[in-house]
This record gives sequence, structure tokens and C-alpha cells, in this order.
Amino acid sequence: MSARTYQIRTFGCQMNVHDSERLAGQLEDAGYVPGDGEATPDLIVFNTCAVRENADNKLYGTLGHIRPQKTEKPGMQIAVGGCLAQKDRGEIVKRAPWVDVVFGTHNIGALPTLLERARHNAEAEVEILESLETFPSTLPAKRDSAYAGWVSISVGCNNTCTFCIVPALRGKERDRRPGEILAEVEALVAEGVLEVTLLGQNVNSYGVEFGDRLAFGKLLRACGSVEGLERVRFTSPHPAAFTDDVIDAMAETPNVCHQLHMPLQSGSDRVLREMKRSYRSARYLKILDRVRESMPDAAITTDIIVGFPGETEEDFQATLDVVAQARFSSAFTFQYSIRPGTPAAEMDGQLPKEVVQERYERLVQLQNDISWDENKKIVGRRVELLVASGEGRKDTETRRMSGRARDGRLVHFTPTGSLVDRSVRPGDVVETVVTYGAPHHLVADGDLLSHRRTKAGDNSEAGLRPKTNGVTLGLPGFGAPAVTPEPVSGCAL
Repeated sequence: MSARTYQIRTFGCQMNVHDSERLAGQLEDAGYVPGDGEATPDLIVFNTCAVRENADNKLYGTLGHIRPQKTEKPGMQIAVGGCLAQKDRGEIVKRAPWVDVVFGTHNIGALPTLLERARHNAEAEVEILESLETFPSTLPAKRDSAYAGWVSISVGCNNTCTFCIVPALRGKERDRRPGEILAEVEALVAEGVLEVTLLGQNVNSYGVEFGDRLAFGKLLRACGSVEGLERVRFTSPHPAAFTDDVIDAMAETPNVCHQLHMPLQSGSDRVLREMKRSYRSARYLKILDRVRESMPDAAITTDIIVGFPGETEEDFQATLDVVAQARFSSAFTFQYSIRPGTPAAEMDGQLPKEVVQERYERLVQLQNDISWDENKKIVGRRVELLVASGEGRKDTETRRMSGRARDGRLVHFTPTGSLVDRSVRPGDVVETVVTYGAPHHLVADGDLLSHRRTKAGDNSEAGLRPKTNGVTLGLPGFGAPAVTPEPVSGCAL
């Protein structure tokens, strides 16, 4: 009998992407294999997000669309997990009774068991836990990339932002022990991974659970001692918890990239108070000043919400003023929309769509102008790129390939020149000179100044992806772990 095939469809944030890697690792340990993308798989897993507008309508519309596939394929199963599953619970099987399994954010490790139970009992299994049962780090993970990996350092959130439903669905913050994190990083590096991104809802509040407010800066420095790890990034920090020791660690640890994604949300202090964001615009800008003083080449990006309930034209102008002063390299801009279950959804002063749209367009135009100006300053600069796959349209429209500079900027480059060693692959490292700056990317059309083939490039070329074992909870501590898990060879896609 052939192995059962699976497909995972992921919606939402980086946390969900990483959770999907854990789901894939478990399924493959249970004997499933990835589907080929053409035939209908035996299992489709939806890893959902409740943050986006109309997330539930999109899910139920998609479930309705695939219902005929299940009817035509006896034994096919459908599972729904993630934040929307945590929120809607049993409502999902009421609205879509052809769904076999519903699981929440706190029990992603139960998926294989729930699938088998649903198959045996011939009825839907719904299991939603109120708190974390198994820390995701204890689960195996099938990684999406041969050269870059997510490493979760915490789950949950202790903040109460009025626009956000994440704390209600992910729970209070829980921190992994430093030794576990370093063990996972070392396991990824042993598989050829060159870059890791430390991941948390408020990544810089790491350590709150075990009482060390300087833990995140220490963790960054500890990552600097991992041999073979070339780049370290992190997302997303909270301005209220951002401290000088973290800036120092970024500046003084060679493999920590000079890139900072620092959500602003609003430049109006009044709106920040309504959002329950525990900082003000002056403090935010002072953090950016300190970052740039220590790292003049730092690229800073942000998140901004336009049209929060009660936002006046004066409030919005304050946001434009902060954006103009901050000089972000790019920004993720969002139009506020009601999220049921959040305090902001019940606030007075919900703004008309046309007002929000007009403000949004003004903000986007301002940020695009700033991004373009900042990118033009990079023209003529030598940059080191970690070659990527599927980054933007340029690598399909032209012969250019794409890569990320150390500051996170996307660069489309020409993989030519006498220094190219056979061929350039995703996962290789190249150096080139920027020849053009656009608002959202850079172009480097000259011959490469250097090309280094890597194990990550070998794995990309061979179609291999890392698979890491879970790391169990341990005691607090920094430095190299006593025992590093034995790396598992990547599997062909």
C-alpha cells in the first residue's frame, strides 16, 4: 500500500509558517509523504489565521470548494488548525461537516492521533485545549528552506493590544530555555542552514518567564558562537521592551544582521493609548536613533495601522510625521478592520471605509517615496547576498536571480562573470554591486565580485530540505548545550 500524501495550506504570520513546518514533520514521522501538487492528496491541513479580515469567510469558502474532491476520493481527510480553529472550535464542523479534524494552537502535536481516531471512528474529532500541552519545540519539523530556518524562542503574548486577538488564541507568553534554542540552531546549521530567524510574538520580552530581562541580548550573543551560522535575524520586537543591551548585542555580534523590524502601529500618542501600546512616539524615535548611532547601516522596517477607531486627521498627520522622521526602509501598512472578539471592535468612532482608504493611500505614497530615496542611496554599494528562491517577479521575468542582503533588502542580480563557480544556486553566497534602487527592491546587473558554493546550495540543487528533531525542555542557561540532537538528513520533496 502506498504512503498517504498530504498538503498543508498556511495562512497568516511567520508563527503559522513555522507551526506548519512542525505539522509537516509530525506527518512525515507518521508515514505521510508530501503530495506532488497535481493529484488530490489524501490529507489537506489548513493552518489558519484569525487576524486577517474575513478570515472565516475565506476558510469556509475554500472548504466548500474542496468538498467535491473529498466526495470523489473515499478516505480523503481534511483537518483545520491554527488561530481560527482555536476561536471557532466546534462551529467549524457544524458549518462544514465534511471536515474530519479540528485542532487548536495549543495542541498541534495531536494531529496524527486525531486523524487516526477520526478514521477509526468515522466521525469528526474536535480537540481544543485552553493552554499549551506540548511546547512546539519538542516536535519534529520538516523545514521549508534549505538555507534559512525559523527558530521559535517563545509562544504566546502578555500584552493586551486592543486591536489584536492573538493573546486570546495563543495564550500567555512561554519561553524556551536558551540551551534548547541553541541546540535547535546547531541542528539546523549541521544540515547546512546559514541563516536563522528567532521568532516570538514579542521576541525581545524573551526571558520574562524565567526572570531574566536581559535574556534576549544574551541569546543573540550566544548565537554568535555557533560555528557556521552566518546570519541571525529576529521578529518581532515590541518597542516598550526594547533595551540598550539588545542594541549592543546586535552591534557587537558579527553574525547578527543589522536589520530591525519594529512595529509602530500609530504615530499618535492618543491612538497608542487607545491601542494599549505602552510606549509613545518620542520613545519610539529615540530607540531608532540609538540603533542608528550604533549601526549606521541598519535597515529599519515597521507595521502601521491606518483608521483605528476614533483616529482623527490630526492623529493621522502625527503618523505621517513619525514616518517622515523615522525613514523606514519599508513598512507593512494595514487598513484597520473589525476583528470580532477584540476590544477595538466595540469602540465608538469606527471610520468609514472611504476615509480609511484615502489615508492609507497617502501613507503608502509617503513611505514609497522614502523607501525609494533610501534605496537610491545603496546604488554603488557592494553587498553580500544569500541567494534565495521565489523572491519576487524578477527571477521569472528575466535571467536575474534574487537574494537578500544582510540588512534584509531584496536584491535582483545577474548571476554572471568569470568568478561564478559552475552555477549559482539558492543557498549560495555571492557579492555584487547595486546598480539601481527601486521602492521595493534593488538591482545589481554587473558581474559577480565573488561566488561561494555552500552545503545549503548543494541541498537546494538536490531538492533536499532539513528535518530537525524536537528539543525537550531544559533548565535555564546560556552557552553551548551539553548534547546537540543528532541531525536528520533532509528528505526529497
